[in-house]
Amino acid sequence: MDAEKDIQIERREGAEMIRATLMDGQVRVMMLETTQMCQRAADIHNATPVCTAAMGRLMTATAMLGVMMKGENESVTVNIKGGGPMGTVVAVANHGDLKVCADDPQVELPLREDGKLNVGGAIGKDGYMTVIKDLGLREPYIGQIELVSGELGIDFANYFTVSEQQPSLVALGVLVSGDAVLKAGGLLIQPLPGCPDSVISELELRSPLMADISRELCYEPMEDLAKKWFDGLKYVVLGESELSYRCNCSRSRMERALITLGQEELTRMIQDEQEGAELTCHFCKKTEKFTQHDLIRLLNQATRG
Repeated sequence: MDAEKDIQIERREGAEMIRATLMDGQVRVMMLETTQMCQRAADIHNATPVCTAAMGRLMTATAMLGVMMKGENESVTVNIKGGGPMGTVVAVANHGDLKVCADDPQVELPLREDGKLNVGGAIGKDGYMTVIKDLGLREPYIGQIELVSGELGIDFANYFTVSEQQPSLVALGVLVSGDAVLKAGGLLIQPLPGCPDSVISELELRSPLMADISRELCYEPMEDLAKKWFDGLKYVVLGESELSYRCNCSRSRMERALITLGQEELTRMIQDEQEGAELTCHFCKKTEKFTQHDLIRLLNQATRG
C-alpha cells in the first residue's frame, strides 16, 4: 500500500542481514533489511506495487534460506505456484546474491479491506511452494508444501515447521509508494531443540511488535529494533552480511541452454528463424542475440555431445 506521507525514510548503508542468537544460543535469529534489493527487482521487472511486494517478500525469505547454505557453490531456489494472476514466481539465492522473476509482474489488484496490498490475491493460495537446494551433489534436495495463504510469511513459517522440522516465526514486509520501495525487510526466529517453553512463550508475547517489520524499519534501524525487541533475552550478534540483487547469467550459459534444447529443436530454429534468435534472461532482462551461424555452431556441438 502507499505509505503515509509523514514517514521519514533514512537511507543508510551497511549490513543488510544480522545473524544472532538469544538465551545463550537457544534461539536463532535472522533480521534483514532488503530495501535496495527489492527496489532493484521492481525496476528491472517494471513491477506494480503489489507485485513488488510479492517478489520482495519472496526474495527476503529466500535470502534466509540462502545464508544457511554452507558451500561456496551451493544455492537455493524457491518456486511459488499459487494459481494467482502473477503466475509462477521464482527466487534464487546464492548466499548473499538474490534474483527473482514472475510470469506477470504487472498485475494490478484492489487493496484489501484493511488497506494493504493484496499479495495473497496476486500469488494465490491454491498451489505449492517448492524449495530446491543445490548442494553440489548429484541430486538436489527438494521440499514441497501446500500454500496456506499466499501472503508468504505464514507459508515460509509452515515450510520451516513441516519440511525442516523447525518451528519458526517469520515476518516479511515490503512498504511501497508508487514506484518506490520505502522499506523492506524480514525476520526469522527459530527456537532450537531444548529451548524452554518459557522462552518460546515470551517470544510469542512479543511477536505482535515484529509483525509489521517494513513499517518499523521506517522509524528505526534494524540494529536498534533488534535490541528493543529482544531486550532481556541475551541478544548476541554472530555476524553481518551484505545482500544484493545479482544475476549470474551470461552468453555462455544461454548457449548451454540452447544446446539442451536438442538437435531437433535447434534445427527447427535454424530453419524458421532466418534472422537468428534472441534470448532474454527472466531475472535481469539481459538479451543476447544469436545469428544463424551461432545456431549452426551450437547444433554441431549438440550433435557431437
